Formats: sequence, structure tokens, C-alpha cells
Amino acid sequence: MEDVVERDSPIRLLIVDDHAVVREGVARALTAIRSDSIVTHATTLSEAQSRLAAEDFDVAIVDIHLADNSGLELVLWIRENSLTMGVIVFSMNNHPEYILAAMDNGASGFLDKSAPISELMAMIEIVVRSPLMFQCKDLQRALAYRRSKTTLTAREVEILQLLPTGKTYTELAEALFISESTLKTHLQSIYRKLMARNRLEAINEARRLGILPPIDPNSSER
Repeated sequence: MEDVVERDSPIRLLIVDDHAVVREGVARALTAIRSDSIVTHATTLSEAQSRLAAEDFDVAIVDIHLADNSGLELVLWIRENSLTMGVIVFSMNNHPEYILAAMDNGASGFLDKSAPISELMAMIEIVVRSPLMFQCKDLQRALAYRRSKTTLTAREVEILQLLPTGKTYTELAEALFISESTLKTHLQSIYRKLMARNRLEAINEARRLGILPPIDPNSSER
């Protein structure tokens, strides 16, 4: 693994994904935008490691879920062996936990697979030059999630997870084996930490941060 390339040099890419349609589609789209891209494929962590040991690449585009291991393990392995290679985690799951794990493992960027190919190409151009600066448009949301998870107590998270059930405060207190006044004290703390004014705002903010799962479109919940 050698130093990053100059701007007008061909970009050597390794796409690591166990879905052929993704690998081939991304490769075609990238070469259509930048014809001098040199694209190599790998489907597993072990195959990617073999290719990386044998060839030099400027950027690896890595899916989180691989057949033989987590793509995050590959990200960590790459960063332990190179400080100059760009590594983009490319995933359908943009939950804050995945974004933070990618950043903590040394990725250069995180991009949702639903993003336009132009965004992927732009991120590639950035990480080629700044492989150690993490790029992600949802980074602030992920960091807010980390802060809230750090400050919310286990009991508060437990209460927060029950709020979307629609139970009354009396019913919630009974389910938690606490008094209604104790429940309201916990709720005031939750609202303060999430900067919410009421139950609905707390639920919505917790969903935005990834503390609560999003609404299932097939459910009757609103």
C-alpha cells in the first residue's frame, strides 16, 4: 500500500460486497463518471485481504455485511496496515451504531447505498486526499446518539422504549413497578436530555437518533 495518488492520476478502487449486482453496478457507474478508474472486486473479507496484500489500491468501498465476516473488521485491518488508503463503508443500514463503528474502526467515510452515485464519486475524491478525516453527512446525528446513549441511564432507556406503546402513565408505572411520581421524575429527565417538551417529541427525537426503531410502515402506529 503506497501513498495517495495525485488528482489527475487514475484511481484504483477495490469494491468489497457479496452482492454481484452491487459490485458490478457501482463499478459501471463509477467508470462512466471517471473513465480512468481501475476497479477490482472482492466478495469476502479473506478475498479482500488477499487482494490488498498483492496490489495497491487508493480506496476500498466496503459493505458492512460480508459472507465470511463483518466489513467493519476489514476496515480495521486496512487501517492497521495503512494510514494513506481511503476506506468508505457503503451500506444500506445507516443506523448511528454503524456510522460510529465505521468511524471508530478507522474508515474515511460512510455512505448510504441509496445515495446518488455522484455522492459516492465525490466522497472517493475526498478520501483519496484525506483518508484520515471521517466523512459522513449523518455524523452529527450519530454523535448526538452517542451523547444521548451516554447520558441516558439504563432505566431511562427502558422507560423510553415503552413510551410508543400508548400506555397511560399509570399503566407504565405499574409495568415498571414504580410509583407514578417516580415515573414522571424519570420522564422529566428524559425530556431534558433529549431536549423534548413532551412524550411525542421525546419519541420522535429518540427515533431520529436511533435509540428507538423507526415506525414500521405495516403497523398501525402513527
